[in-house]
Amino acid sequence: MRSAVLRDGRMVVRGDVPDPEPAFGQVLVQVKACGICGSDLHFARHGATMLRLGQEMRGMPEVGGLTPPDPARDVFMGHEFAAEVLDYGPDTVGPAPGSVVTSMPVMLTMAGVRDLAYSNDLPAGYSERMLLSAPLLVQAPGGLDPRLVALTEPMAVGLHAVNRSGIKAGEGAIVLGSGPVGLAVIAALRLAGAEPIVATDYSAMRRRLAGVMGAHEVVDPGEEPAFDAWARLGNGRTPVVFEAVGVPGMIDDAMRDAPRHSRVVVVGVCMEPDRITPFWGIAKELAVQFVLGYEPHEFAGTLTAIADGRLDVAPLITGEVPLEGLPGAFEELGSPDRHAKILVVP
Repeated sequence: MRSAVLRDGRMVVRGDVPDPEPAFGQVLVQVKACGICGSDLHFARHGATMLRLGQEMRGMPEVGGLTPPDPARDVFMGHEFAAEVLDYGPDTVGPAPGSVVTSMPVMLTMAGVRDLAYSNDLPAGYSERMLLSAPLLVQAPGGLDPRLVALTEPMAVGLHAVNRSGIKAGEGAIVLGSGPVGLAVIAALRLAGAEPIVATDYSAMRRRLAGVMGAHEVVDPGEEPAFDAWARLGNGRTPVVFEAVGVPGMIDDAMRDAPRHSRVVVVGVCMEPDRITPFWGIAKELAVQFVLGYEPHEFAGTLTAIADGRLDVAPLITGEVPLEGLPGAFEELGSPDRHAKILVVP
């Protein structure tokens, strides 16, 4: 079958990948759509750094089977997927063949949990077919467009960030950066009843989408800083600040400009060393919180919100490509004025 892999920092489409065969507890699916995630772009450019930082990190629980990939070999990727059930392994049950499903991007095996986001031997969403764990399947309601189902994973990231922040209905928020992660945060804030929501981005296209997803005020930070806009709209209240850019200097800038007693929630994933000025955090008694990923109930809840219309993700889809178009799509996503989410449709 065909599958796109990362090889020497570039995406390459292979046509010689063996067809996967489901074992006990596994389901064979045909990929219907898979979103290109910003973390995949990061991994293509900074994979060695990401793996090195992961190896140096301490304090994380050991999870059997989560072996990092070897970047010197082909790496399968694609974790924002929707798929159609084709077949099951022996003594395995689940949604009927033809059902549209998604799943958190991990595989349960007798040896432990395997990562489907970056793997040397498990084809994932940038493939024609892949294997999933039957117990982790989340079935989409009949008739729901698989392209919308594929946005479950990235939107769950925003829901998790908002849940972890502890923001309550009626509290206001500032979202720094309206890329895919920032847009997911804005949508989750709207669902949570946050008000007002002030969003920023240099890209006119992303500012427009921020308004569509629920921001009450969207500004170009080159013309009006986010915290100046908050001063106009916040009525003296203290906002929850979401940093969703993920480049060096953003956390420090947010700490410098945030009002006293603010909570700064870091959602953007910075792949480079950064520095902060502790005095700003100390003097203003700021709370800085880092978030990542989502919980299983948040993943399933996000699909429910998409299915019942509370979460309209269709405007975020700004392009579609076949597998052969994936390398070019990686290049196109380097321009924030053209795209928010490109789907790969094998």
